[in-house]
Amino acid sequence: MTVIVIAGGLSHERDVSLRSGRRVAQALRDVGRDVIETDVNGDLVQLLRDTPDAVAVPMLHGGLGEDGALREVLEVLGVPFVGANGASSRLTFDKSIATSVVRAVGLNAPRQIALPHDIFRELGAPALMESIGSQLGYPLMVKPSRSGSALGVTKVSSASELPSALVAAYAYGPVAVIESYLEGTEIAVTVLDEGDGPVALPAVEIRPESGVYDYESRYTAGTTRFVAPAQLDDDVLAAAGALAVAVHEALGLRHISRVDMIVRDGVPVFFEGNVAPGMTETSLAPLAIEASGRELGEVFAALVDLAAS
Repeated sequence: MTVIVIAGGLSHERDVSLRSGRRVAQALRDVGRDVIETDVNGDLVQLLRDTPDAVAVPMLHGGLGEDGALREVLEVLGVPFVGANGASSRLTFDKSIATSVVRAVGLNAPRQIALPHDIFRELGAPALMESIGSQLGYPLMVKPSRSGSALGVTKVSSASELPSALVAAYAYGPVAVIESYLEGTEIAVTVLDEGDGPVALPAVEIRPESGVYDYESRYTAGTTRFVAPAQLDDDVLAAAGALAVAVHEALGLRHISRVDMIVRDGVPVFFEGNVAPGMTETSLAPLAIEASGRELGEVFAALVDLAAS
């Protein structure tokens, strides 16, 4: 069996993807696996076809890495791969859809409005701002519907700040989502399924020095303190784990995912799911794996074997 780790791509998160891919590839080599690292390019399909018994590990973030496109190509080629399938990836990557699905099954998630750029442009900002403010109240969170790593995400405290926040979100895609702001403790729960059903790993608590877990806080060493397991009451941690597993199942995910949430007044509230969690030195999923007593290479080796079975 040869493991093909696919990283890079052309999304805004290319550099993060390359770092994730290198770390996972080395972790797999450390446990004795034969690994090929590759970018997304014109040679990828031929490489997959020419490699007997290949199993792919997509480590692409954003864009075609998490929107299901590459995974659907792998399905067409008959190449087994680690992680969610194309349809579930596409659903999860689009925050306007994923949040609606999570709310529809009765799980805690913020109220949300999806606003395409053409509607924003044609109807004009003033009337929309007034209506949105009256519906959701302030403060709000504005983010691209289809992006990751907190790119284009802005906290909005008043109607005057909303138009510029929407413009920032539209820089990363044609649809913005506007959500009620969640005040509380931010945590991330990695869900792992090695064949016996999804299990929540220890929650990771996020404490950015700046107070905002933005792109810089995510990927610059020393700018954010992570606590694993999170320093919350046992009943809150149990509820967070249950919410993460329920979201994982509601979105049709498999193998590994990460569910981001805010604990507000002791109650975990979902705000985002991830089908390709980052695996860099400052990423959350590896911290959860370590806190569970596992090794990164052993986990991915088990997932590779599961995907190939």
